[in-house]
Amino acid sequence: MALPLKTKFRKKGPKTLEDRASVVATNIWRIAQEAVRHMEKEGYPLGGDRQVTSVITEIIAFLVQCSDRIVYGQLNEEERGRFINALGKHLARITSVNLEEFVGPGAYAGDFINTLNARFADYSEIEFNGRQPSYSVLRYLGEKVSRAMEATDSKWVLEQVVDVETPELIKAIKKVVGEVLGVQVS
Repeated sequence: MALPLKTKFRKKGPKTLEDRASVVATNIWRIAQEAVRHMEKEGYPLGGDRQVTSVITEIIAFLVQCSDRIVYGQLNEEERGRFINALGKHLARITSVNLEEFVGPGAYAGDFINTLNARFADYSEIEFNGRQPSYSVLRYLGEKVSRAMEATDSKWVLEQVVDVETPELIKAIKKVVGEVLGVQVS
């Protein structure tokens, strides 16, 4: 993924967890967009703005779950809750603004948050290997992206997501969370 990630603050001084969550959220949105662009370049057509946003939402949910697993045990529970909550709120705002631009006016934040919460519940049932997503987690993401792309008749989507996209996604989210929060990522 040749996407330059922005992990440095322009202004000096102390930063709150919410400030840091905003930076992580912006990068997550950019990482998800880049993954979708890469899939399209690799020959996986997306059928329109709604399908693109469905795929982006699935990737975002995965990246937020990875972020949570990275900070687990490194932030206390109160800080971790604040960080993940702020991350979700920032991503809902970013997603809503972008959907209004892509699709048109609407109330998108609620549906986005509902999808995020549903994926969190699902991902919590799947085992991670420490801070590294297990194959089951990668496969779950691949199945969700594949389902979001059903209308395009791309039968190799799951393999593309698991084998090609997720290594880059994991590398990018570890870099962002590690640098923005100053936590261990491996």
